[in-house]
Amino acid sequence: MPRALLSVSDKSGLVEFARALAGRGFDLVSTGGTARALQQAGLTVIGISDVTGFPEMMDGRVKTLHPLVHGGILARRDRADDLASASAHNITLIDMVVVNLYPFVEAASNPATAFDALIEEIDIGGPSLLRAAAKNFADVLVVVSAGDYAAVLEQLDRAGGPSREFRFDLARKAFAHTGRYDMAIAATLDTVTAGREGFSRRTPAGLPGSLTLDLRKVRDLRYGENPHQQAAYYEGFGTEPRLEVLQGKELSYTNLLDLDAAARIVGEFSEPAAVVIKHTNPSGAATGSSAADAYLRAREADALAAFGGIVGLNRSIDAETARAIVSTFIEAVAAPSIDEDARPILAVKANLRVVIRSTVPPEQAPDLEIRSTLGGVLIQSRDIVREAHATWPDAAALKVVTKRQPTPEEWQALRFAWRICAHVKSNTVMFAAADRTLAIGAGQMSRVDAVRVARMKAEAVGDRMLTGSVAASDAFFPFRDGLDAVAAAGATAVVQPGGSVRDAEVIAAADEHGLAMVFTGLRHFRH
Repeated sequence: MPRALLSVSDKSGLVEFARALAGRGFDLVSTGGTARALQQAGLTVIGISDVTGFPEMMDGRVKTLHPLVHGGILARRDRADDLASASAHNITLIDMVVVNLYPFVEAASNPATAFDALIEEIDIGGPSLLRAAAKNFADVLVVVSAGDYAAVLEQLDRAGGPSREFRFDLARKAFAHTGRYDMAIAATLDTVTAGREGFSRRTPAGLPGSLTLDLRKVRDLRYGENPHQQAAYYEGFGTEPRLEVLQGKELSYTNLLDLDAAARIVGEFSEPAAVVIKHTNPSGAATGSSAADAYLRAREADALAAFGGIVGLNRSIDAETARAIVSTFIEAVAAPSIDEDARPILAVKANLRVVIRSTVPPEQAPDLEIRSTLGGVLIQSRDIVREAHATWPDAAALKVVTKRQPTPEEWQALRFAWRICAHVKSNTVMFAAADRTLAIGAGQMSRVDAVRVARMKAEAVGDRMLTGSVAASDAFFPFRDGLDAVAAAGATAVVQPGGSVRDAEVIAAADEHGLAMVFTGLRHFRH
């Protein structure tokens, strides 16, 4: 009879799968808690000790590490000498290995797990079984995921048995499974300090000394930034899917970059917020009384640039918002959810990409940002606009440096502008009201040029559009000319990091113009 060895920590679907194997004529060999679970379900199980002739010992540390087990897995069925060795040593062949490993990752994710307990979650026999079975994949099926149980049963029922391609695919999954397991152990032990009183876990200071990426391909993309470039979208193993595409053309590389930029901005706000993104920069962003209200304000902030843009919202898309979105040409829209009555309205635009994307508050976003360079990789901690999380002027570190204090309305507008400004490509100077952007000068070589670009956009709408606005600059003004340009545009208050050797000159210029100016003490470049 064929023989299957089962030893799993994740027992999802185990009993049903084992019963199906038994029904197909398999003997079931098992260990510890897995054996007990199968026996309690009324299945006949051969204990691993009955195979090896040795008891499970040392609190389960030693149970499957034995030639009678590994010989049964590693024997090549097309090699007469292997089969002769197995026969000479009374080794029964094992045709399937079903193993998933001790829950080390779960234990490591709990800071309260003591070091000694953590060490006991390092599986030894499991990886050995998987590697042996995966090495001999031509003769042994190796199964690491309950998600593959149904496919395994289908392949067993296939004429001629499981295909070679299927066996090889399971082997690749097994090696990836053990590889991720080892990487998790190495990364966790890198946070352990050995001292006189023993070992203790710590929060690593700074960036890690080594970093291993563990990613799975979610989908191939049509192409990268340009048609001659290949591209694909990857997510981390073990993470919940972040994107669900409801309709429309396939997402492109640039679509995904713009969707990310949109999610970063709307994630800054607890109130309804919307943004229109063009080439990773906002053409307009706004808050409002509803998603529709916020979207219309964001779109109209630069209606010309909004054509063909990417829309992000932090509220569900309802019917009213859907009607507003389809009233103009939009490439894609992403929101945390889509109301049922909104879906047929969006479906009218067949090519419109409609994406459900979970909105993550900035402080809950991944800690590291990674970018490749020619010959290396750059890693930095994520930039979080923490100083804007508190209501202004109550936030710590804010400093009014001018004779005039901002008015309550200006404080509100300054805080709004600062949250948006941090997500615009530097150098940037932008103008805003309390609930919407008015004009954005993004990615310029000087701050004066950034102001000029913003003014040019504003003047296309109305000469006095920026009168009474506030301005935000992502880094300090190195000379007073940038501040003079802001004042000439009509702004009455400014927020910037400060820190220039000419701060006194810039502050004096603000006082001359009667502006209120706030220093945050933090720069927010975005390259």
